[in-house]
This record gives sequence, structure tokens and C-alpha cells, in this order.
Amino acid sequence: MSDLHVYDTTLRDGAQQEGLNLSVTDKLAIAAHLDDLGVGFIEGGWPGANPKDTEFFRRAQTELRLKNATLAAFGATRRAGGRADSDPLVRALLDSGASVVTLVAKSHVSHVERALRTTLAENLEMIRDTVTFLRGEGRRVFLDAEHFFDGYTTDRAYALEAVRVAAESGAEVIALCDTNGGMLPAEVADVVADVLATTSARVGIHCHNDTGCAVANSMAAIDAGATHVQGTINGYGERTGNANLVTVVANLQIKQGLELLEPHRLAEATRISHAISEITNVAPYSRQPYVGSSAFAHKAGLHASAIKVDPDLYQHTDPKAVGNDMRMLVSDMAGRASIELKSRELGLDLDGSDEADAAKVAQVLARVKDLELRGYTFDAADASFELLLRRELNGGLPDYFDVESWRVITDSRGEDDALSEATVKVFAAGERVVTTGEGNGPVNALDHALREGLSSAYPEIAHLELVDYKVRILDTEHGTDAVTRVLIETSDGSTTWSTIGVAANILEASWDALLESVTFGLIRAGVAPRRG
Repeated sequence: MSDLHVYDTTLRDGAQQEGLNLSVTDKLAIAAHLDDLGVGFIEGGWPGANPKDTEFFRRAQTELRLKNATLAAFGATRRAGGRADSDPLVRALLDSGASVVTLVAKSHVSHVERALRTTLAENLEMIRDTVTFLRGEGRRVFLDAEHFFDGYTTDRAYALEAVRVAAESGAEVIALCDTNGGMLPAEVADVVADVLATTSARVGIHCHNDTGCAVANSMAAIDAGATHVQGTINGYGERTGNANLVTVVANLQIKQGLELLEPHRLAEATRISHAISEITNVAPYSRQPYVGSSAFAHKAGLHASAIKVDPDLYQHTDPKAVGNDMRMLVSDMAGRASIELKSRELGLDLDGSDEADAAKVAQVLARVKDLELRGYTFDAADASFELLLRRELNGGLPDYFDVESWRVITDSRGEDDALSEATVKVFAAGERVVTTGEGNGPVNALDHALREGLSSAYPEIAHLELVDYKVRILDTEHGTDAVTRVLIETSDGSTTWSTIGVAANILEASWDALLESVTFGLIRAGVAPRRG
């Protein structure tokens, strides 16, 4: 492994993202995932500053079994005019049980004088006293030099002196912070090189993404000699976020050959990124580098033709290195190669090598283009495309059930919430079943009624869950008479799939997507039709 520190601050800095609120249990679960990824350090929060972080460190001592990472507690230097050994927040850092303490300290003269309201000399003494005290108590100390780059621009000598004092007092690493996120890579590289040339400090980097350069700035700092990099999973953080640690590590390891994580752990990056998204309840960003669902997705027919020959022609690296996979998107841009590759991906291989296969490919392609003209979009609904492919190749789908009719009534009385009631009539396993379902909307009611109607014949659908529902109005110039496209995402508890419905009536479009979702779920589970 490289001696470059990989330091994650998701649980502290990342948790400052707007709309992101983590419980103590959430933080413990995320820490376990980060440990599985193989990061070197996990910053757990600020013990003593708030009850949640104090509780996290208390529970971490007995509940968190870290195999790879070291837990770090974050805090500030002692207060002006006081002493580190009697400062309650410094004492709380010791009580946390963390073997590493990361202190934040001012390195910008204006922040010292206007935010801390103390003298420049006293700020340096606060750094010296706190670092010395914690080192004397047996703690490893890292120091985040807050607003360092802006402070360096304002008063280079003072910013460098803050670094010197921290290093001479025993701080193992001084992380230079682009707190406002306004730097560019060339500037970061020049400053880091100057700090290394004029101090004896081990230098780290902590970047925010306000210029869209957090990853590039982090890499520029490492190229200039920094040996400690901080970031957050999925780029979480205040304003536009922090440096995305997965992207930084993948770039350094895959592109520059620095072995920061064991390869089998890096290959878990996609799974871990998405698992943490589930805990934070922040939807995964599909276009996130390396681990996004679109990171290795190909839509254009020209691309597909080349990929059919060699995937590396349109991919910058092997997606399996980060646990991702190549995806072929089928759309009106598709050519024959897109259909062939997508069929192979789905286990329905059409190589187009003979006339019969070529005719089937042409048939599927014509059907896709016709449906996309009417408003369908299969690049967002893989499950619906697989069903289409099965219909075209096999002459139909498994005959699980037949729908006689369905209807929905929505009733609103006074100030009470409107309640929807759906009635569905189906033939399944040789029986006619009539069921009624209630829901907080017509689609929810239809979903309940359909499940109830099929539950006796196909109890396997009990674990299927509708997890997302999206509506888009097409040809909006027609107003309420416009065509509607509905996308439904369904989960079986381990995987998810998306189906599509298009119709002038939003309920009809939703119903079509629901039927496809259930049908796909039964096929995926390997269920055979039951006809009574």
C-alpha cells in the first residue's frame, strides 16, 4: 500500500450537506461501509460539540469493529486566553476514545482577528498548546489549516507560520484547506510546493467543490507532494460538496498506479457508494465518475459498433475495477450493434451472424424506433426493453394472468385527504378474481388491488415493492390532452428494475408500467405460469 493517507470526512464534513441528516445508527452503518472500502481514516464527528457526535463515539467504542480504518475525532484548538488541559471541548476529544484527533485551526489573519477576535500571536499559542497537550496524552494529531489558501494569498508569512508551529508542536499532518472552494489546480500546486519547500510539515489537502475542481485540486496537491488527502463518499458536503473521495482514489490508483486500496476493496466501490446513498436517503448521482449507473453506459449506435469490436475503444478503464459494469442503452439512436450487445447483456444472445438473427435484430430495432417515436424511452427502462425483446424473439411473454378490467375512483370529502379506491378484475391460475385496493393516490390503489388479485396464484409478488414513480408530460403544447410517460422503479429487496408506460391517460400509462413491472418480477424470480 502507498503511504498516502486516505482520510474520509463523510460523517462530519459530508453531513453538513443541505437536507442530509444522519442518526447515530446511520453514522455507525456508514463507518462500517467505509471500513470495508479500505480507507485509512474515518472522521466520526465533533465529540462534545453536539450530543449526537458524543453518542456516536461512545457507541463506537463497543459497536464499531474497524478492520482497516482508524477512527478520528474532530475538534478545535483551545479557546483564546485559556489552557488546553482545562478546555472542556479539548477534554471531550480525549474522552471520545479516538486515537487520532484532527484539530481545526485558523491560518487566515482576518479570521483570527474578526472571527476568533484574538491576536495573531495568541492564535499560534492556541495551536501550540493544544497540539502539545494532545500529543502528551498519547494522541496522534492532525491539523486542518482552515481557509489556508485564502489566508496564504492575504498573508503568506502568517499562514506558513501556522503550519510551522503545528508541525513543530507534534502535529503529524497539516491539511491545507480550500474552505471556500475557490481555488484552481495550478494555484493549489504552487502553494503546496511552497509550503513543502519552506516548512518541515507533512502536508495534506482538503478541498471543496465550489469551482467544480475539488477532485482536480486534490490531485494537483498530491502531484506537488501532499501525502494526505481528505474527501467524502459521493462528494457529500456543504454548498456544492467536498472532493469525491472515490473519484480521487480511483484516479490515483487506476490512472497513476498508486495502490491506495487493496484492489478487491476498490472493486466494492460501486456497491458501497450506492449502499451509503440508501442510508443517507440521497439518490445516487447516475453520472458520478466510476460508480454512477451511467458511468459506463453507451447510447449512440456508433459507439455500440465500436464496443462490439473492443469495449476499450469507448471506455477509459475496465468498469469492473470499481465494481461497475458496462451498460448498453437502447433508444432511437440505436443501431444493430446496440441491439446485439444489449441482448447479450440480458442473456438473449443475438450475434447477427446469420440471416435469421439479422432479421430479428432488424425487427427489434424497427420496433424500438417506432415506440420511441411515440414517447417511449428504453434507455431509462431496461426491464421494459427486456420484455420487448422477449416478445419479439419468443412470440410473447409467459401467460401469467389476463386482465378483464380495472377502474379507479377518487373520493374527497370536506377537508379530509382524498382517498382512491381501485377495482381490478383478473383471471389467474384458472380463477376469476375481483379485488379492491385503497391507496393515497390512484396508482397506489391500483398497485394494491393488482397485488391482492394475484397474491393467491403468485405469492412471490409479496416481496416486490414500488420504490419510485416518475411522470413526464410529452408534447406539452397540448396541455391536459398531452401524452404522458410514466416510469416505475420496482425492487425485490436485492435489485431494482424500471418499466415504462405511455398513453394519453396518466392512469393507463401507469397501469401499463405496473403490469410490466409485475411480469418482469415474476420472470426474474423464475416463476412459471400457473393456469389452475
